[in-house]
Amino acid sequence: MSFYDRTLARMSRRQLMNAAAVLGTAAIASPIFSSKTLAAPIFMDYPFQLGVASGDPTPNGVVLWTRLAPKHLEGGGMPAINVEVEWDVATATNFTNIVQKGVAVARPELGHSVHVEVTGLEPNKEYFYRFRAGNEVTPTARTKTAPAVGQVVERMRFGICGCNNYEQGLFTAYRGMAQENFDFIIHTGDYIYEGRDNGNRTPDTLVRRHNGQEIHTVVDYRNRYALYKSDPNFLAAHASAPWLITRDDHEVENNYTVVDENDIPPEVFALRKAMAYQAYYETMPLRSAAIPKGPSQLLYRRLQFGDLMDISLLDTRQYRSDQPCGDGSKTGCVGINDPKATMLGAEQEKWLFDNLATVKAKWTILSQQVPIFMRDNIKAAPDAQFSMDKWDAYTVARQRLMDRLKETRAPNPVALSGDVHLAYAADLKMDYRNPNSETVGVEFTGTSISSGGDGLDVGATWDTIKGDNTHIKYHSAKRGYTAFGVTQNEMRAEYKIVDKVSVPNQPIRLGATVIATSGKPGLQVA
Repeated sequence: MSFYDRTLARMSRRQLMNAAAVLGTAAIASPIFSSKTLAAPIFMDYPFQLGVASGDPTPNGVVLWTRLAPKHLEGGGMPAINVEVEWDVATATNFTNIVQKGVAVARPELGHSVHVEVTGLEPNKEYFYRFRAGNEVTPTARTKTAPAVGQVVERMRFGICGCNNYEQGLFTAYRGMAQENFDFIIHTGDYIYEGRDNGNRTPDTLVRRHNGQEIHTVVDYRNRYALYKSDPNFLAAHASAPWLITRDDHEVENNYTVVDENDIPPEVFALRKAMAYQAYYETMPLRSAAIPKGPSQLLYRRLQFGDLMDISLLDTRQYRSDQPCGDGSKTGCVGINDPKATMLGAEQEKWLFDNLATVKAKWTILSQQVPIFMRDNIKAAPDAQFSMDKWDAYTVARQRLMDRLKETRAPNPVALSGDVHLAYAADLKMDYRNPNSETVGVEFTGTSISSGGDGLDVGATWDTIKGDNTHIKYHSAKRGYTAFGVTQNEMRAEYKIVDKVSVPNQPIRLGATVIATSGKPGLQVA
């Protein structure tokens, strides 16, 4: 039985069992706490129903996460007291060689979540970890540290995913990701969806159902995250590798900027953002730097993986100016050329532009939320429609980024994106109206895990897209994830497809392989 199979089997049993219906004092007569500061807890249900996760690996450490939530769909079900949680890190699944351990405090102020910033580990090494509280133990999970900065790295593997709408499909793709044993996984955003149960759809179009109304309070957001994280394939994927987490819009409200799409007064919407950001931190393997300060949360950051990859994780949602010409797709919107419009905000843009001038690794990766490359129909340019929520509606800001990539000669720029529930592979151009203009980078857009349902076979539509947009090399409207194999010579992206997310236990197949070659502009489909 594989590590994935063992993890999934144990999670499934532990989620369904009542771990301690009535625990008497005899059950905790010999508490396992190494610290005696707090009494050992008594849980009326298994407290680790939301599983475990790790994230943001460095050469000497990683963030470990869990949350105590015996009544996970009811706000967590914990009393308003501090609870000690022990953690172990070992080099083998049987924990015969524990290399780091300690005690963390799960606090009610943070929904009894635990974020352990482990240090003292070796670079580029696989580890296993677990948590304990009272007499309860989590499943064993796998993580991995980053290679040392500058260390020669011949090969790494990672995956990207995003847009997992619980109502619209099963999380089959996460089963595949859990079996990959990636070095790390990037989530591009839309981890949850904020809409009410059934939304505006009839029940027969839904695969599963949301819990409750549209979410607004911190408890609402906690319960929605708990619903999503209770999916066994999702739990297994989190337990399989460290995650690099970024947020898009649905973790708060669809297509929000400084305001929301319903014209709620900004000062009122700020309260909703503050609660959403708190629940986001409580649920993710993030460092303490990401603890929100009201309606503000620092999520952009830089991670380096030896001499192979330099990754800037960007936030294209929190600091952007409002969409021009309203929301949706528009024709003839002059606002898309507004020189004051920004996707990143001035501070984050400067931070990124400074990063680009100092990259020493083979591959320069910009991981962010929405597609950068132009997605309109070029032949019909006078009548072209642009999505007001993508980089297409922030053309001056996009051109600044393209200019900076050219100016700094950052090695082999690669953008990663999601959001659109479609898979693309495209070249990043200095001028999308001129197919012969310089290519300054490439972009891989991952499709959704389940958002949009089963998806479509694009067929003849792809011929039109390809003919009118020569910079786009691959397109798919199916669900799945993207698996990357990265060497000093190439980055190979395998688009993994699930044909039906409405049906359980579907196979995962290869849709296409697209290759970026070091030092060679543009993409090639294998």
